[in-house]
Amino acid sequence: MPFQDNQHIPAAANEVNEPAADYEKAELDLLRDGIKRTHKERFLFTTMLYKVQQTMKRASIVHKPDNLPK
Repeated sequence: MPFQDNQHIPAAANEVNEPAADYEKAELDLLRDGIKRTHKERFLFTTMLYKVQQTMKRASIVHKPDNLPK
């Protein structure tokens, strides 16, 4: 059958060429960015995280069913 000659698909066509993740470089970049922040920026960020943590500690989750009688 002539259509079988066209059925060959090279293996290289299905390969995905993605760059390898470089987590070590990303971590170092984050550390360098952190070092560049001023003490005031660090303080403000820390206090914001503390406020969020205190709010979440006091939060209570209330669930109301969707099928309430009208």
